[in-house]
Amino acid sequence: MFVNKLLREVTWTWEDGHLAGSFASWKACCSDPNRTSYTSPSRLSAQDPWRRDLSFLPTVFSYGTTDCSLAARPSSVEELHVRRGFAFPVLSGGATDQTFRLMIKPDLWSRVVRLQFSNTFGSAPVTLDDVFIDIQASGASLVPKTNRQVTFTSGKRRVTIVPGKMIYSDAISLATQKPCCSELYGRRLAVSFHVVGSSGPMTWHAKAMTTSYLTLPQMGSHGKEEDGQAFTQSTTSWYFLTALEVMAPPDTAVIAAFGDSITDGTGSTLNGDDRWPDSLSRRLHDAYGEHVSVVNAGLGGNQIVSPGRYSPNNPSPGGPSALDRFDRDVLGIAGLSAVIWLEGINDFGMEGTSYGAPRASPETIVSGLQEGVRRLHTRSIRVIGATMTSSLKSSSPAYGSEEVDARRQAVNRFIRGSTIFDCMADFDAATLDPATGSLRKEFIPDSTVGGHGDMIHPNRAGYQAMANAVDLRACFPRLVKK
Repeated sequence: MFVNKLLREVTWTWEDGHLAGSFASWKACCSDPNRTSYTSPSRLSAQDPWRRDLSFLPTVFSYGTTDCSLAARPSSVEELHVRRGFAFPVLSGGATDQTFRLMIKPDLWSRVVRLQFSNTFGSAPVTLDDVFIDIQASGASLVPKTNRQVTFTSGKRRVTIVPGKMIYSDAISLATQKPCCSELYGRRLAVSFHVVGSSGPMTWHAKAMTTSYLTLPQMGSHGKEEDGQAFTQSTTSWYFLTALEVMAPPDTAVIAAFGDSITDGTGSTLNGDDRWPDSLSRRLHDAYGEHVSVVNAGLGGNQIVSPGRYSPNNPSPGGPSALDRFDRDVLGIAGLSAVIWLEGINDFGMEGTSYGAPRASPETIVSGLQEGVRRLHTRSIRVIGATMTSSLKSSSPAYGSEEVDARRQAVNRFIRGSTIFDCMADFDAATLDPATGSLRKEFIPDSTVGGHGDMIHPNRAGYQAMANAVDLRACFPRLVKK
C-alpha cells in the first residue's frame, strides 16, 4: 500500500492585485510501481500497495492551495519580482534552466517511495532532468551519501510532461537503515530537479508553510550537489512536485483533511508543522502507530460551490470549487478511509468580490455538503463534518460582519444536528469565545509574523485545540491501538 503526501497544484497569474491561482490534484495509481498505466480512483482497493501520504503539504508558490493574500499592484511584472526577490524574472516564462530543491515531510516513512510531478495547469511541455531525492541536513544542504537518482518510465533520467498531465517516477529505494525507518521520523526529504529550458506557467502550491530552495535562472543543473551553495533563493511554495507516495501495508488507514486556508495552515508557524491536520496526525500516530496517515487537502481561498467554472485561462483565488476538485483531490486518494471536511466560510466572505459568486445562502452550502457526503458514502468512505470557526469582527470586512456570522452559525447548526455525517468535530466550540462570538483571544496572534492576526485563521494554539476536538475513538472506530 502506498501512502503519499498531497501537494496541491496551481496555475498563477497577476490580476487585480492578487496572485491568482487554482488548485487541482492528481489521481492515485496502481499496484505495481513499475507499471506505466494507472488505474482510475474507482478501481483502487485496499490491496493496492501505493498510498498517498497527504499529511505532507506541499509557496515562493504552493501545491494544491493558492496564495490569496492581497498586495499592491506593481507597475510591471519585472518590478513585482525585483521587489519580492522572486527567481522568475518573466512571470509568463516560469522557471528557466534552474534547479529546485523542495523540502517535504512525510507522514509515513518507507524504504520504497515514488514521486509525482504535474503540469496540470501549464500551457507548454515541461522537461525535467537530474531529479534526486535525499534527506535534508539543514537549509539547502543534504545529509552526505543519501542522494538517490530518480528515474522515469523504467530508467530514463529525463521526462517531459505535456500540459494537463502528470507523471510518476519509478520506485525509489531510500538510503535508510534496516529496519526502516525510526531514524528518519521528523526529518524532511529534499527533492531536487532541473527545469530544462523555460517551463512556461507553473503548476504550484502557494502556501506550503515550508521553506524550500532554488537557484537563479540559467544556472543549470545542481541537484546532485550536497552542499546547497548554488541554491541562493528561498521560497515557501512547492512547484511541479505534486505527491510523494510510500509503500505501506494494506491495512494503513488514510484520512484526508479537506478544506480551505484554515486547513492549509494560514496563521500557523512557518516550518513548524502545526496546522490542525499536523497536530491531528501526531495524536493519531501516538494512538495507532504507523497504521494511519493524514493527508492535507486544504486549499487557501477555496469555496464549496464557487466559482461555477474554473480553467487555467480564467483562474481565481481558491481554485476550482470543492465540488469541482472533489474527484481529483479527495476521491483520487488511494486507500482513502475517512474525510474531515471543514469549509464554507469563503462562500460567505468572498461574495461581492470579483472572484466570489452572488450571495451564498446557508441552504446552498448545506446542499453542497450533502452532495459531497453522498459521493463519499458511495465509496464507503467515512465523513466527519467539522463546524466552521468564527470570523466575526475580522480585519477583513467581508468576513467580519454579523450577517456572515449568522449564515455560518446556520450551517453549523445543520452540521451538529444532521445524520448524514458519520461523526462530527466541533471546531467552532473548541475555538470560540462565547462572550464576543469571535475566536478566543489566545488563538488570534499569527504564529509566524506575530501581530494581531486576522481573526479568521487560528494560530498554533488554536489549531492544536481544533485537532484535540476530534474524538478519535468515535470518528475512527476501525483503527487498532498500537
